[in-house]
Amino acid sequence: MADSEDHNPATRLAEIHSRIAHAAALARRRPEDVALIAVSKNCAADAIVPLIAAGQRRFGENRVQEAQDKWPALRERHADIELHLVGQLQSNKAADAVALFDAIHSLDRPSLTAALARACERAGRQPLLFAQVNIGAEPQKGGCAIAALPTLIEEARGAGLTVSGLMCVPPTALEPAPYFALLGELADRNGLPVRSMGMSGDYETAVMLGATHVRIGTALFGARA
Repeated sequence: MADSEDHNPATRLAEIHSRIAHAAALARRRPEDVALIAVSKNCAADAIVPLIAAGQRRFGENRVQEAQDKWPALRERHADIELHLVGQLQSNKAADAVALFDAIHSLDRPSLTAALARACERAGRQPLLFAQVNIGAEPQKGGCAIAALPTLIEEARGAGLTVSGLMCVPPTALEPAPYFALLGELADRNGLPVRSMGMSGDYETAVMLGATHVRIGTALFGARA
């Protein structure tokens, strides 16, 4: 999609949906079983509105504060927006995240499990929860270690949380397919049907390997600082 930055938002969105459909067909999957999350971090509302006008309704943000600053006003005009937190979550922001987001992709440690459980109980609602796996065992990245995943899921369930799926970000310089396949195996092993994997550079591979949610930023919004 080298020339996507020359396209308008509706054209970019349609092109990505077409590529998702093609990858799904190759994997004998239904394209409607893959949710496209438009990752709007560092984007002003003016950049988001054209995508909403083009029909996009799922959006992702990396930081709670940034989402609080721009999404309430947008949601007043578009009540059907589904908002996903795709970045790391500090435990002291758990209540704010539960109040604002429909899905949280970054459950990765016991302290956050406890904070989310308290926040969900007080709010009387629970967002869709993904356990984030440090699939490449990279020390600079967030996510639960593979060996610690069963314990994390068990602790979350014991705290009254429903973990629906797994999320990962493969190592940047390596072929992502083995990491996506591994996340699928871990999800199957733990009885989790939902897999958040695949970004602008590798979402077609992720779809072919079972992604139910792909997180697309640059391919929709262009390069950002």
